[in-house]
Amino acid sequence: MASPFSAAYADEETPWTHAISMHGAPALEEGQPFPYANPDAPKGGTITLGVQGTFDSLNSFIVQGGWTSARGMREREFGNNILESLLVRSYAEPFSLYGLLAQRVRMPDSREWIEFELNPDARFSDGSPVTVEDVIFSLEVIEAKGRPPYRNWYAAIKEKQVTAPNRLKLVFENGDNRELPLLISLAPIFSKKNTDFETFDKSTLTPPVGSGPYTFKTIEPGRLVVYEKNPDYWAKDLPVKAGFDNFDEIRIEYFRDETTLQEAFKKGLVNALKFRDPARWANGFDFPAAQNGDVVQRSKPLGIPAAMQGIAFNTRREQFSDVNTRKALRMLFDFKWVNENLYYGLYTRTAGYWDNSDLSSIGRPASDREKELLAPFPDAVAPDVMAGTWRPADADGSGQDRKVLREALNVFGEAGYGLQDRKLVHKETGKALTFEILAKNEDEEKLALAYIKTLELLGIDASVRSVDPSQFEDRRTKRDFDMVFNTWYASLSPGAEQYGRWSTKAADTEGSFNFVGAKEPAIDALIDEIVAARSREDFVDAVRAFDRVLISGAYAVPLYHVSDDWVAYWKDVVPPQQDSLYGHEFDTWWSAAAAQ
Repeated sequence: MASPFSAAYADEETPWTHAISMHGAPALEEGQPFPYANPDAPKGGTITLGVQGTFDSLNSFIVQGGWTSARGMREREFGNNILESLLVRSYAEPFSLYGLLAQRVRMPDSREWIEFELNPDARFSDGSPVTVEDVIFSLEVIEAKGRPPYRNWYAAIKEKQVTAPNRLKLVFENGDNRELPLLISLAPIFSKKNTDFETFDKSTLTPPVGSGPYTFKTIEPGRLVVYEKNPDYWAKDLPVKAGFDNFDEIRIEYFRDETTLQEAFKKGLVNALKFRDPARWANGFDFPAAQNGDVVQRSKPLGIPAAMQGIAFNTRREQFSDVNTRKALRMLFDFKWVNENLYYGLYTRTAGYWDNSDLSSIGRPASDREKELLAPFPDAVAPDVMAGTWRPADADGSGQDRKVLREALNVFGEAGYGLQDRKLVHKETGKALTFEILAKNEDEEKLALAYIKTLELLGIDASVRSVDPSQFEDRRTKRDFDMVFNTWYASLSPGAEQYGRWSTKAADTEGSFNFVGAKEPAIDALIDEIVAARSREDFVDAVRAFDRVLISGAYAVPLYHVSDDWVAYWKDVVPPQQDSLYGHEFDTWWSAAAAQ
């Protein structure tokens, strides 16, 4: 680090501002609250939330324990209750950030650097001030000890320049990754004096000292975590916190399976619950409290692309190394049968990775710019995907559509497979196609069994193995699976997180999200284009081209989605009238009793 406060760091041409945005200008003027929170929300009371799964760690930023850390410390749905960042994201916009720990920010159009001015009032929960040294420590400890993609982002910082006692300038090698300054702005800030650098990468249940609105009250590993309001929370009067953090206490209880969680909700042991299963949403409200109006179902359209739910292939496995094998297996999922017989017709078939948005390639022929981007990779996109005519196989809902079965068998033939004694066998190796589908709950198991019934018609020997959520995450992290259920969450501003999901480097990196093992040069090149895009038009073209490559690679059997946000709640808690683009945010809800 260079000498502090040097005049060489001065840059008077780049103005300071209250907010920054990935593309275009932030929507809110300085001092405006976020539109999906109620600034007049009453304070007080308790909310109890429930999740399926377990936890054995309080650090989500490391490999060891990062996948099974406690919910609610720092996340969109349950709130940034413990750890905060320099800037905070508005979920009413695609990707805009506003001042939090940093009261002002500035960066040039080149995005080769970003500078923050800390809020002098910012405090950790122990009362100590948040300093530039804490920020530098936080970036360096995650770079050294964190899991990808975090450590990769922070490693891209070439210089950390202290330009004043409360100012920090971060310099990058170049501005090619135009999302990088925004990602750095969202880094969790730890207290240097209360965080051990050497043991940071070890799973722990020691509560971190953060600057957030809550502190830990109760920690029961695998069962319960309780957050209690910090009465001295430093940011409670900031405009970006207006209408947030309304409960005195937040309880998050853990349940081993979805059925037990649902029953707890029906009994009023859980105040509010997000629903993803149409069967439960359609038929799970026949209990007295729902019938008499004490429990409310709330369905609101989402403003973001549909998440891509799928059964992912581990392409590291020999049987899935050929893309034609994967394409044929993708064809054999009978969505109509599953939707009508298991889900009351409430789902929509998923095709790509950004359905329901202008980022999707589905139904759109490739633009001239997309063709330019894809020209160096002539085999990366199938012709029908390039033309925008590709759709998932449309079986008739019988569970045994002969036309689709014949077409799939032809594609299997291109991969070297053929029927032999009612078994699908590779003609050269003599090996039958066999694999296991890994599931973590009864809903996934039920879906896998329906899929397997169709596979059996072509002599494919598939099985399903259900494990508890912690074992599921362990096996997925270690790549110990053939096929596994996975959800690729989508946003209106995809960017550098795609490296961790899809890049060649991430395929062999422990702790990355590249579960499928994708190693495709076109993927790497297009992620570079996405993060380097300067205009909205270039960004959209790059994402659509990327979508085409992912679809053509057949890395998963696409399943289905709901375009609405489903949440049910007891009337003792109250949501705001307006939701974010991403749906409900529990940290904007409040207690009905507190309003009286």
